[in-house]
Amino acid sequence: MKHLVFFFGLLALPALAADIEPRPGWAVHPTTKTHDALVADTIAAVKANGMAVVTQAGPTKAAAARGITIPGNRVIGVFNNDYAVRVLEQSVPAMIEAPIRLYVTENEDGTATLSYKTPSLVFAPYTEGADALPAIAAELDAKFAAIADLAVK
Repeated sequence: MKHLVFFFGLLALPALAADIEPRPGWAVHPTTKTHDALVADTIAAVKANGMAVVTQAGPTKAAAARGITIPGNRVIGVFNNDYAVRVLEQSVPAMIEAPIRLYVTENEDGTATLSYKTPSLVFAPYTEGADALPAIAAELDAKFAAIADLAVK
């Protein structure tokens, strides 16, 4: 009986996900860079493209402090005040989506991937702002693509 309890207890443990795969509405950029290098290059690319790193979060270091090893994982929130004001002029509810997040994950082979939901996908549910909000989202799509292009070089 103890063995069955142990076995079913193992089934309850969370599985670590594999590498990020492309999915609708996401931009996924695998690289040969290490996780730490891609995080640094992404932050530099954000700044070089006139945006700001508003937030950063990741469970890797906190897990390590608890004696748990997990792959590198960092969420980087990106926005700037110009876009914030413009979004708010169109839709107060849509502003909950800011900052838009970039996601840097360590792959099984030690390389890293930069991925994100496109701003057009993020702002799609908001009907306020008629054509203006989708136009802002399209501008942000181009801005985030430029950030990604620079970061993954």
